[in-house]
Amino acid sequence: MEDELEDRVLHQTYISFMKVLSRFTSSIAFDTPAGYLWKMVRLYLLRSEVLVFTLGIIIFFMYLQTIGLWSRTLLSRLSQALSPINAVQRMKLMEGSETDKQSWELKGESSAAYAIKGRRMHMEDKFIISENINSTGVSLFAIFDGHGGEFAANYAKDHLIQNLYNKVVELNAFKDGKLVTTPLKESPDEIKSEENHVIEKKSSFRKSASTADDTSKKEITDPQLLAQLSKTRPIITREVRPVKPVKNVAIPLSSYLDKGKINYGKLLTDEVLAADRLLVEAAKRSMNVAGTTALIAVLEDNNLIVANVGDSRGVMCDSRGNAIPLSFDHKPQQVREQKRIEAAGGYIAFNGVWRVAGILATSRAMGDYPLKDKNFVIADPDILTFNLEDHRPMFLVLASDGLWDTFSNEEAIKFIKERLDEPDYGAKSLTLQAYYRGSVDNITVLIINFLNSKFSTSSIMKNDFE
Repeated sequence: MEDELEDRVLHQTYISFMKVLSRFTSSIAFDTPAGYLWKMVRLYLLRSEVLVFTLGIIIFFMYLQTIGLWSRTLLSRLSQALSPINAVQRMKLMEGSETDKQSWELKGESSAAYAIKGRRMHMEDKFIISENINSTGVSLFAIFDGHGGEFAANYAKDHLIQNLYNKVVELNAFKDGKLVTTPLKESPDEIKSEENHVIEKKSSFRKSASTADDTSKKEITDPQLLAQLSKTRPIITREVRPVKPVKNVAIPLSSYLDKGKINYGKLLTDEVLAADRLLVEAAKRSMNVAGTTALIAVLEDNNLIVANVGDSRGVMCDSRGNAIPLSFDHKPQQVREQKRIEAAGGYIAFNGVWRVAGILATSRAMGDYPLKDKNFVIADPDILTFNLEDHRPMFLVLASDGLWDTFSNEEAIKFIKERLDEPDYGAKSLTLQAYYRGSVDNITVLIINFLNSKFSTSSIMKNDFE
């Protein structure tokens, strides 16, 4: 009885409230602008179906934000789809936009690279083209895709590549019985003077490069990554204990020779791990949590050696037009990688994509010392060796994951095959097409053309930064 009485009281209260509200709204003169506006709101906006639909839209966009698909990207794709201009015009407009991207391009004798910042706030991709190092007949190509800042990618570009350059020269002299002398590293001014005839760069890049080159004097950190590190499980910390300086053990040059030939697989592995140890030490001093992938290709005679750390990728187009993988991405959800991470006491979690400790989307990288200290992330490269006489390739594609987010191996090979006659062998077209398809990352594409080319015709070392 008491419950029934309470229900009646509540019902009568509700009825009385609605009557008062109705009298109030009906007393408004609808011939005034305010009265007319209230009438429209009450008739059209305060309907239950409108409120439910609006709430659904808000929840949908909140979901997109949590998984990293920003609303501006979605709206950009919709505007592109509805735009009356064609794809070529859209790419030309995008190319001329200084607010949304900056671009870098480099042309070698038999290779070319093109990179754009794309929809990211900062450019963290770096690339290297070094054809016929010091007239040894050895060519070196590399792509570094940084994350959490430019520090790690810049360090790998400056130190790892120079060490490899020196070792290649020393080993070729050593195996020929000549006096081994370590080549001096060119200064930025010297490189600039040698490369003015082959390098074309956008003026917008020069402004940003001046503040990014001297990473030793400035801490480059990612606030979102630091926040994630502080929120995640207690096993991850960016605090650093005092450590002794890392001293790399000198390895005899003879250990890299096998029957008179250079073992580039061992050389690449040793140099990547040595550079990573020094990178981690330098990062700890500045509390810099940045990291980078590394994709390095070495060409000597008919041999191709590819070292991969992370999720940048290389693909070969053989004589039949087939796509031959040169590397395989290191992802946390792979069985091998997941077992290794869990054996080290770590875990993987889904945050838009599968990530190590819910943070890093690649399971191997250089740098990333908070995860490296726990052995959740390692820098051990996978080495693949190819005899080019078996495949007779037309070209190679090396690219950061900004390309592979929108292109499969086969699609990229087919796209470049139709554009090898372009001055940059299709590198620029492929990069811009990945941007047009909606890639939200930095995009770098490096093409190595084997058709009517010789890799012993250039002895100038080139890279993407002066």
